[in-house]
Amino acid sequence: MARGWGACCYPISMPTSPADSPAPALSEVALDVAGMNCASCMAHVTKAALAVPGVGQAQVNLARGRAAVRFDAARTGPEAIAQALTAAGYPTAAPRAKVGAAQAEEDRLARQTVHMRGWARRAALGVALWLPVEALHWALTLAGQHHVAWMDVLALAASSVAMVAVGGAFYKNAFAALARKTTDMDVLIAIGASVAYGYSAVGWGGAVAGLWAKPEHLYFMEAAGLLAFISVGHWLESRARQSAGRAIHELMQLAPATALRLEELDAKQPVEIALEEVRVGDTLLVRPGDRIPTDGLVLRGTSGVDEAMMTGEAVPVLRSPGDALIGGTVNQDGPLVMRATRVGSETALAQIVQMVETAQNSKPPVQQLADRISAVFVPVVLGLALLTGAGWFVAGQMNHWDSAVTWGKIANAVCSVLIIACPCALGLAVPAALMVSTGMGAKRGILLRDMDALGQAEKITTVVFDKTGTLTEGKPQVAHVMTMAGLDENELLRLAASVGQANAHPLAKALVAEAAKRDLRLAAVEHGLDIPGEGMSATLEGRALQVGSPAWMEKLGHFKVDAAARRVEEETTRRAAASTLVWLAEDGRGILGAIALADPIKPDAAAAVSRLRAMGIQSVLLTGDHAGAAARIAKEAGITEFHAGVKPADKKRWIEARQAKGEKVAMVGDGINDAPALAQADLGIAIGSGADAAKETGGVVLVGGSPLLVPAAIGLSRATMRAVRQNLFLAFAYNALAIPLAALGLLNPLVAAACMALSDVTVIGNALRLRWKKLDD
Repeated sequence: MARGWGACCYPISMPTSPADSPAPALSEVALDVAGMNCASCMAHVTKAALAVPGVGQAQVNLARGRAAVRFDAARTGPEAIAQALTAAGYPTAAPRAKVGAAQAEEDRLARQTVHMRGWARRAALGVALWLPVEALHWALTLAGQHHVAWMDVLALAASSVAMVAVGGAFYKNAFAALARKTTDMDVLIAIGASVAYGYSAVGWGGAVAGLWAKPEHLYFMEAAGLLAFISVGHWLESRARQSAGRAIHELMQLAPATALRLEELDAKQPVEIALEEVRVGDTLLVRPGDRIPTDGLVLRGTSGVDEAMMTGEAVPVLRSPGDALIGGTVNQDGPLVMRATRVGSETALAQIVQMVETAQNSKPPVQQLADRISAVFVPVVLGLALLTGAGWFVAGQMNHWDSAVTWGKIANAVCSVLIIACPCALGLAVPAALMVSTGMGAKRGILLRDMDALGQAEKITTVVFDKTGTLTEGKPQVAHVMTMAGLDENELLRLAASVGQANAHPLAKALVAEAAKRDLRLAAVEHGLDIPGEGMSATLEGRALQVGSPAWMEKLGHFKVDAAARRVEEETTRRAAASTLVWLAEDGRGILGAIALADPIKPDAAAAVSRLRAMGIQSVLLTGDHAGAAARIAKEAGITEFHAGVKPADKKRWIEARQAKGEKVAMVGDGINDAPALAQADLGIAIGSGADAAKETGGVVLVGGSPLLVPAAIGLSRATMRAVRQNLFLAFAYNALAIPLAALGLLNPLVAAACMALSDVTVIGNALRLRWKKLDD
């Protein structure tokens, strides 16, 4: 056979000792966390979640404002975790387990919209208070009027309103952070604005009272301006976050809110129910133009179904009774009556969304390093600000500056350090890139399980393809039947199909399909055994039969003295050149005949291999099929290296040998018999149908089954990892360059505020560039 027949039809359960019993599986809950503003907040939320007894792991996504927590359900629950986060100062929504995933996402987007509009209002007010006064100040300065008394009063009034109306949100968050004995970005902003405003108020007030001379420069407008700039930055950042996270919302929108249930199969009038009320086994009506509500099987009707959003297949697929339907796809032509087979979190769409969210919550080692730095970043910055102030004070004493000049330089430098060193960009660097790339990949049928898959994919040097179902359509058809031992074609086919009727392998399905087409009645199997990579044996009608590859027949001894069998092979091969040969043998009688099955190559297989070659990646074909079929597929696909007759275990060893030479190997298979090779490869890429892909093994799952998605997935990983490295470089370099400049007094607090806001927007903007990136290069 081309490959093994898949899972054994009759699995055997082995007893386990108590010592072998696995640890209790952890449950998982996702919580929307409000109030996170920077990477330091991520560390605080993580710490608060991990402090709950029974919590084993917590991953916090700043870009999505969400925490994914794994816990022992016997020791704690979602409510306790939510209460712990609330007690830590971060109000949370109800755990998502209480509401549908789509509703939870709608709620999250609604909160995010309110958050964005709040910052838009603060930004507009801040700019309105700062810009006209600042413009008037510069107009007077250019006119030679450097010291206008009423200008100071106007600046004081405008900045005072800004400190309350615009800065109120920062002060509220800062006091909340200090109350829980932590520090975050808002603490830095509040202190910076307070220093600028306080220094100016004291200097101006003392001068008015005649206590001392007015300082050379007042920072009223800098205090108002930095609050305005940072508010504008938060507004732009929240807009970018919403745009970056839109992909999951769009996926969830594929599922309709309601379904039409038929109380009986022949009922004339359906009942409209909420999607959450659909149960497995329900009979549903899907009208033309409606979205299919859940996964199921067609009971009645024939129609074209648009599965493009789930599988990437542009051409509608014809579905008729017995065919599978994927929830979220669109019925185009005629009415369909279906039976629901999977609902809620079990549907393909829900599993795909879950995979995308899991990938977005994962972190590479470099991000974990950034998180550790961010956790202590704010206290370090406060220390640097104190050192900066002390340094300028000492410099003022040594250089005999008057007190007004000294305190002015101290205020300028300290404010600039506090403002410019906010660690928000560090927390957004990786999540922003992941949100965009995973969402974009999901739309194209590329599902990334975690950050490790992205990291491995960009290093791949060799891609190993399985044949059946990967490079070929996976729907072989009987091309020729050659019999001997006095059997006719139908009897040979009936026996072979009976042996393979319980097997999921494409070749077995092809035999059964051909038998059904000829209206042959299959025999009941008394005992069946699957031999991976070889074939299958079964006892039926009192006969011990084997169906499998020529190599297996050789191993069983059926070919040793059977010259007639050799002639059958030659004749079958001649009539169905390069087809896959399946032999039927019986104990005591030897070879009964051979069946040739043809499996056409996928139309885009050659294009996929060509694109991989252009990316500098070698393609190799490993198949359990015979050399003729392997050579044909390799030639049509443009693959120069191929190996035939390779069993599943041998595929694993072949990959190990390549890895020993320093190559990074990706294995592409459909998961039926490729699990060992997929696990051994540096990157396992599972090709599946839309309904089952989310359950396949592999770091990457290609929903549509197109080989072109292989170079696209590798291209996506390369582009994402480039964006991640660029973002982290921008975040670290920004602080490394800006903090010394601020400490030396070379930056005005207003410029520092603009630069800080720009850093956040730059990081997210760089991630958003992935949307327009060509993947297969």
